[in-house]
Amino acid sequence: MATVEKDAAAELRSEFLNVLRSPRPSQVPLSVVPGKPVKDPFFQETPKPKFSEAMASCPKEVIPNFKELLQEENFYLTTEEGVQGLLPVLVLSMKESEKTRRPTIVFLHSTHKCKEWLRPLLEGYASRGYIAVAIDSRYHGERATSMTTYRDALVSSWKNGDTMPFIFDTVWDLIKLADYLTEREDVDPSKIGITGESLGGMHAWFAAFVDTRYSVVVPIIGVQAFGWAVEHDKWQARVNSIKAVFEEARADLGKSAIDKEVVQKVWDRIAPGLASQFDAPYTVPSIAPRPLLMLNGEDDPRCPLDGLKIPESGAHKACEEANCPQNFKLIAQRGIGHQMTPLMVKEASDWFDRFLKA
Repeated sequence: MATVEKDAAAELRSEFLNVLRSPRPSQVPLSVVPGKPVKDPFFQETPKPKFSEAMASCPKEVIPNFKELLQEENFYLTTEEGVQGLLPVLVLSMKESEKTRRPTIVFLHSTHKCKEWLRPLLEGYASRGYIAVAIDSRYHGERATSMTTYRDALVSSWKNGDTMPFIFDTVWDLIKLADYLTEREDVDPSKIGITGESLGGMHAWFAAFVDTRYSVVVPIIGVQAFGWAVEHDKWQARVNSIKAVFEEARADLGKSAIDKEVVQKVWDRIAPGLASQFDAPYTVPSIAPRPLLMLNGEDDPRCPLDGLKIPESGAHKACEEANCPQNFKLIAQRGIGHQMTPLMVKEASDWFDRFLKA
């Protein structure tokens, strides 16, 4: 990446960091609070999900005494003041006779799910020598108290503008998580990957953009151009996934129906800059030339491929200028909408093996 482009990326990160800090004027020291395994994971959806074919397909080493060798850690990190500032963390790894620094991957769940839902992925990667880490995003899992916790937080953000529950607050947590991981004696700080599904894919995208300690990045069905979607009338599928906040805004703005003005105003309020200066055309190329694999469905209405042409081109250019064109790839699976598939799980696994185990 050219010096001018590096400077622009650094400035954009600084601007985004200022947005993340804005509702957190006082910083708290990062500390670790012991936790216990969650016996009854909380999902904000009914019926309660029980199985994911995609995650169950995750490549896994055959280890006869796997359960005995699997090491589980449950704890909380303090990332800011208040109840939501206690970040639940689950870590799976294999017990080793000698302490060595290992590659690490952070996994992020989709809307209404929780870190325990990701266990098949965590076990698969742990069996292959990774330290596998999952968290509960804001207002999910252990950070939720009812079936409407996340929805209520989004509406409150629109009403009061004092929190950023859609993407940005969890990205703040992921910066603090990177602070913690880089200090662990068993983590190789130069080999920390990040991935996630849907909402988790968006978290991975923005966390990697703002924090270069995430060195290998694989957002799954998560990257979209928010501004492009508003401009080209392709916002409906994303809006419908969290419709309550847009309905609230529609009523407050005196509109008879949700339209592009309502959508733009909501994004500006609950995630400032999401559909403008921090959108995909600017932040995705800023991840490069770090290895970046974007996995999408060709027919995904929430992440329309046409909106990714500019960020795709920018990422390609950044990697080519850094003489590592192999560090960026976009795979759009044919016939697939907004769905994580076994193929995507396999491609993500291969990508991490390629760049974190080399």
